[in-house]
Amino acid sequence: MRITRTVAGRSRRTAVVATTGLTAAALMLTGCSDSGSDSDEADANGNITLTVADFGQFGYKEAGLFEKYHELHPNITVKENVTADEKVYYPKFLQQLNTGSGLADVQGIEVGRVKELVDTKADAFADLSKVVDPDQWVNWKALQASTDEGKVIGAGTDIGPMSICYRRDLFEQAGLPADRTEVAAKLAGGWEDYLALGEEFKKKAPKGTFFMDSASAMYNGVVSSDSEQYYSKDGEAIYKESAGVKAGWKLASEAVDKKLTQGLAQFSPPWQAALRKGSIATVACPAWMAAQISTYAGDDFKGKWDIARTPGDTAANWGGSFLSVPAKGKHVKEAGELVKWLTAPEQQAAVFKAAGLFPSNKGAYELPDVKTAKLEYFNNAPIGEIYAEEAQAIPAAVLGPKDGVIKDTISTQINNMEQRGTKPDDAWKAATEAIDKVIG
Repeated sequence: MRITRTVAGRSRRTAVVATTGLTAAALMLTGCSDSGSDSDEADANGNITLTVADFGQFGYKEAGLFEKYHELHPNITVKENVTADEKVYYPKFLQQLNTGSGLADVQGIEVGRVKELVDTKADAFADLSKVVDPDQWVNWKALQASTDEGKVIGAGTDIGPMSICYRRDLFEQAGLPADRTEVAAKLAGGWEDYLALGEEFKKKAPKGTFFMDSASAMYNGVVSSDSEQYYSKDGEAIYKESAGVKAGWKLASEAVDKKLTQGLAQFSPPWQAALRKGSIATVACPAWMAAQISTYAGDDFKGKWDIARTPGDTAANWGGSFLSVPAKGKHVKEAGELVKWLTAPEQQAAVFKAAGLFPSNKGAYELPDVKTAKLEYFNNAPIGEIYAEEAQAIPAAVLGPKDGVIKDTISTQINNMEQRGTKPDDAWKAATEAIDKVIG
């Protein structure tokens, strides 16, 4: 989101600066290389330009990493082509994969799309297991982009371990504890406790404020903690029977019925305006969300926000992306070297410091920019500690080819319950009918 872009409700954001360097080793990638035009080949001095196509904000510009790579490799210039909305980016990317033309040397992939590409387009990508060690990522991240035969089509970038972002001042005004440890204790029983806390808040809520921004955001937080969400391990769509989906839908319906939500579609202009106004008390908060909140809430609310651990004792992930190398790219070997460098611990830590995108590379968790990281805007919340512990406890989730479509469709119908007064049964019927048309 983009600054925003969404798939399955995930967003990215802006921030400030910092880079570290790591010399890339000589590597080899499998895959064919499209010769392209003369202008795309190395010049007489061996200089080439690598193109990176992605969506929203991957944080490389903010961290100055492409300039750093050029310093380390003077013969290579990296140019980034950013599409603001992933929903615009992905159909074009599919078309380019189908035709084998127009592809960048490096292409971003959203987690909600990666399973579809693993199942249907794996041959269109270079095998990154020849270049990077998949064991460097949290274990469930590597599995998301791997075929059954062990081919890896995407190197992990960021992930979205969950938390709750909340307004300390509004909690205090409503007579609730504001200390992050005490808030986490109030939520220890899970998302049901989150709703119960919302009912407490509502009793003494400051005028014009709402406990949560969006019931669909809470829904995504609930579902993200399940290992089986929309598909079973054998590849069957199970979203109608999924325990996580049922729980998330029930809780979202309750939140709407009890008027605990402001009913705002996340990342929309009204949502941004509500953050600026200060009417939202809590947000279901994957790691990347903090930068969105600080960007739109602005200086007036600096220090008034805080971060508590996710409800319950089950870790959850919401969002994340990958970098891939199309097999018909013009510079497959060099692109693989760039991907390895960008996803190494030092570079992921630099992106986290600059743009708030939490690393998927476990090695980054021991680096100072992650391990001791605190967010001043959020009352110096120890985000490095909170998110690293969460990330390594997240269960490996089963992904399906239409995860993104299913999640977006259900979220839209939850928004309709909030904004249009659609009854839960009618909203669920509309969601399932729309999803079935897409997935068959």
